[in-house]
Amino acid sequence: MKLATWNVNSIRARNTRLFAWLEKEAPDVLCLQETKVEDEGFPAAAFEKAGYAVATFGQRSYNGVAIASRLPLADVARGFGDDPNDTDARVIAATVGGIRVVCLYVPNGQELTSDKYPYKLAWFGRLRAYLDRTVKPTDPVVVLGDMNVTPDDRDVWAPEKWKDQIHCSPPERAALAGVVQFGLVDLFRHHHGDAKLYSWWDYRGVSFFKDQGLRIDLMYGTQPVVARCTSCVIDRSARKGQDASDHAPVIAQIADLAG
Repeated sequence: MKLATWNVNSIRARNTRLFAWLEKEAPDVLCLQETKVEDEGFPAAAFEKAGYAVATFGQRSYNGVAIASRLPLADVARGFGDDPNDTDARVIAATVGGIRVVCLYVPNGQELTSDKYPYKLAWFGRLRAYLDRTVKPTDPVVVLGDMNVTPDDRDVWAPEKWKDQIHCSPPERAALAGVVQFGLVDLFRHHHGDAKLYSWWDYRGVSFFKDQGLRIDLMYGTQPVVARCTSCVIDRSARKGQDASDHAPVIAQIADLAG
């Protein structure tokens, strides 16, 4: 299975680039974040024409997650299911090829003094509770998406500049670590050790050309997935050129669980 995750930062704005990339890379499963469109406006017909079934959880102008798959999608679930008043479209999960895929768009948090920052920290607690309720560490599970946190300083182009800033603060990293302790392994780090490679670059200035980025688009797997994961790469080329998302896709190859 070729599994990819990509924050497209508006599927309408990125439509042409997305389908060109889809034709070139041909992932079996593509998880999307920040689609920024209600379900009725999602280009499901175009995905189906390209050979993909889709499951969406959309929202007008904000958030939005989706899973597109060449394989059958089963047991689709939207949201954490723990708060009927939470309407943010940030979580969608489905079982694909024997793997439970959990696609996430984690709250940004804005800044450390914002009331959205404690909400973000609590959100990670809800994520951990969700995993504890719905899957087991011994199950084949992938948890992926735009996590809006750098796991550690290796994921930051200039740790001294980002120290105690949003995406890099110790409480955020601790909150993410609490989720990882469920029994997850960072698939990128599993294959690349201490490599300093990034998945997001600010639109402002020339951050991308100077490679002043952060690695916040993450893909985690339980041990049954780690044992079958043969590669995990960041497709930096997809960030190049006009009208690109500020995020690059992350792609993993996972051998057949039955193989």
